[in-house]
Order: sequence, then C-alpha cells, then structure tokens
Amino acid sequence: MHYKSAKANTTEQTEQRRQLRNSATSAEATLWKALKERQANGWKFRRQHGIGPYILDFYCPELKLCVELDGSSHDNKYDYDEKRTAFLREQGIEVVRFTNAQVWANMEWVISEIVRSGKEIST
Repeated sequence: MHYKSAKANTTEQTEQRRQLRNSATSAEATLWKALKERQANGWKFRRQHGIGPYILDFYCPELKLCVELDGSSHDNKYDYDEKRTAFLREQGIEVVRFTNAQVWANMEWVISEIVRSGKEIST
C-alpha cells in the first residue's frame, strides 16, 4: 500500500535536510563520495532525501532504494528504525542498512552490497 501522504522533500523539511547535509558524519561523507555522480553502477543517489515524515540518508529514486547508515545515534532506537523501515517498505522502498564501522572498515564491500541490492530490485 502506498500512502498519498508520503510526499518527497516537503518544504517543512528543507532546513532540516540542509542541516543534515552540512553536518554529515565522517562515515556519511565517505559513503557519499562513493555514491555521488552515478559512481555506483550508474545509479543516481540523493542524500538527505525526505519521504513522508522521514529523511533518508541516501536514496535512489530509480530503484526505490534507501541506504541508511547507523552510528551511535541509532543505539537503542530499534523500534524507531523498525517502524521507519516498515513505513518505507509500504511505499515500495527497499532499505539496506550499514553501520559506520562497516563503511570505515570495508567500503568496497558496502558498495558491492548496495550494487547487489540494486541489481536485485531492478531485475
């Protein structure tokens, strides 16, 4: 089921999205360098993209793929993350999650997992 209320990038979120882009964690900045300018299999990703009440770390509209990075701010927020993921999946958006530690330790693996997920969606 797709909610009509799941608007993208509402004006109410503009300032919050801008602040999130300007205060990106080092893991987000590192992953963004690898995703921007269609570097991941030619797919265009956006960062800090709003869908409904949520702001996604990275989003590929072509695939309806959300990439989320979980750092210490996600500790003990499992219920929130599950609710958010369920909402996004109801919108037809697939969610893949990585930890900041995974980005720092093995960026090649993270990118390969994103590409693998994207290929599964697009087939």
